[in-house]
Amino acid sequence: MYLEDTHGEEIRFAYRHLPLVSIHDKAVITAEAAEAAGAQGMFWEMHDLLYERQQEWNRLPEEEVGDKLVGYAAELGLDTDRFAQELEDGVYRDKILADYEEYQKYGPMATPTYVVNNIFYPQIGLHPVVIDGFINLVVDPPEQFADGPDQVIDPEKEYTATVRTEKGDIVVELFADQAPANVNSFTFLAQQGWYDGLAFFFVQPGAVALTGDPTNSGAALAGAALPYPGYTCGDEVSPDLTFDQAGMVAMLTGAPDQNSSQFFITYAPQPNFTGTYTIIGRVIEGMDVAESLTPTQPGADQPAPDNIETILIEER
Repeated sequence: MYLEDTHGEEIRFAYRHLPLVSIHDKAVITAEAAEAAGAQGMFWEMHDLLYERQQEWNRLPEEEVGDKLVGYAAELGLDTDRFAQELEDGVYRDKILADYEEYQKYGPMATPTYVVNNIFYPQIGLHPVVIDGFINLVVDPPEQFADGPDQVIDPEKEYTATVRTEKGDIVVELFADQAPANVNSFTFLAQQGWYDGLAFFFVQPGAVALTGDPTNSGAALAGAALPYPGYTCGDEVSPDLTFDQAGMVAMLTGAPDQNSSQFFITYAPQPNFTGTYTIIGRVIEGMDVAESLTPTQPGADQPAPDNIETILIEER
């Protein structure tokens, strides 16, 4: 209902049975029961009844499940003879298994699985803000760079990035020599205006300030599964760079070697981050501005986040 209310005619729902046959031995027969009930106009009634009564039928021996399902059909006032015959004949089995095979190609499935425009929704929670961010990213993705970033830096030179925000400027010394691929990507995206208007959508004092997600929600963390910005960079973890102080700037990734556009600024030493996230720079001016960013996170009843106006790159 929430998605219907917020997206109106932009979204159409289609239900598919994706029975996890490897772990649920009753998945196919219960899907068939829902379809058989649906043939008599009672799909969702059977669907909901099966969900509510799962503890009743889930552990029954195979030879008893059919009788239990026919009993549910009787409760719903269905033609039980027709219902039972369709189950026995496997009328809907091929259709259900065909859906399962079709969707397997998109990636691993869970319970439940959501697919938007043939892109699997990652397992990152079902908060409306996150779901909205995912849908908006899939339906109206930002500019893509499928061939990867142009080479826009010289690793032998020095660079700074001025993150211009509503609260003031944060100046970052970039470590082009120690993280050349990720600094080049960050610089390229900044020069393309990628970060303009994006929010520091997760700000936790004493921990980090996070930005760089075109959904401003964290939905894009599973960068390998989503179409943004069209490429990823491998990790560049230097033994000479650690999270031993506030003001370290690093790329956030949900998986190894999947750095994309999200980055964060630390508010305190974060030793547990060392060796996991690629550090691309260090705040050299404006740490007070970074610390003044509004504490917030995706979700209802949260303060409005502060936005990036633009990021300016300077070669020194």
